Amino acid sequence: MARFILTRLGQTLVTLALLTILIFVLARLTGDPTPLVLPSEATEADRAFFREQYGLDRPIHEQYVVFLRNVLHGDFGISFRYREPAFNLVLMAIGPTLQLAGVSMLVAVMLGLPLGIAAALRPGSWLAAAVRAYASFGQAVPTFWSGLMLIFLFAITLPLLPSSGYGEVENFVLPAVTLGFYASASVTMLTWANMTEALRSDFVQMERVLGIPRRLIVLKHALRNASLPIVTYLGLQFGLLLGGAVVTERVFAWPGVGQMLVDAILNRDYPVVQAAVMLTAVLVMTINLAVDLLYAVLDPRVSRS
Repeated sequence: MARFILTRLGQTLVTLALLTILIFVLARLTGDPTPLVLPSEATEADRAFFREQYGLDRPIHEQYVVFLRNVLHGDFGISFRYREPAFNLVLMAIGPTLQLAGVSMLVAVMLGLPLGIAAALRPGSWLAAAVRAYASFGQAVPTFWSGLMLIFLFAITLPLLPSSGYGEVENFVLPAVTLGFYASASVTMLTWANMTEALRSDFVQMERVLGIPRRLIVLKHALRNASLPIVTYLGLQFGLLLGGAVVTERVFAWPGVGQMLVDAILNRDYPVVQAAVMLTAVLVMTINLAVDLLYAVLDPRVSRS
């Protein structure tokens, strides 16, 4: 088990090191931020001073060394636009994103698990056909379109819910349903496939012969054996929701890290872009590492492989 943990930690650290290079390069491919930060009447001397102040006049490899050294100390620099520490700005925005992703995952599980189990229990029925249609539609519809349709229906046509805002329970409904509906499609199909396999296993057939109640067989035995890949996928899906929240936050004007990242890219605010992507990536890798460890605990054979 210790070897398994050390291996996963080593892989995570290597990924993180490669990620710093990728983030640094991609941020600078957006172009020189000077024309966007300084007013049009700024002189060439003003532009030169700005580049020197933020180290943008140095060779690219020197900029990367400085960036990496600062990151190791938790310093992502000062935002070009807000003149505040970039990391602090991202920390304030990551909370709403985590809340939205958490509620969306809850919606996905509440929809996907019951539908997948029901379809597995009644294969070939009209219910299974309806669940398949639901999952296919959910996977095919992009989140921005479903978000806009929900706004049109529940915020404009039937003014029951707000189309934007943050802080109240009703503000979570539309964006969480948008993300949760998309994620629930995959959860439904994965639960259906694994429950079908578990229900066909020999030990479940034996329990049926022994007269064990069906509800106990399904919930305690079949679902438990089908849960390993589902738990792994839910961890990965949570990471995908963090990344996919960028579009949803833009649609609903949600004050999360996705909204901040889009604005930072448009304004070529390198420090904020780097801090936002790095923090999100660290969260996703931490979640994946936790899922790997949980998987090893649920199935000890994984840690010995």
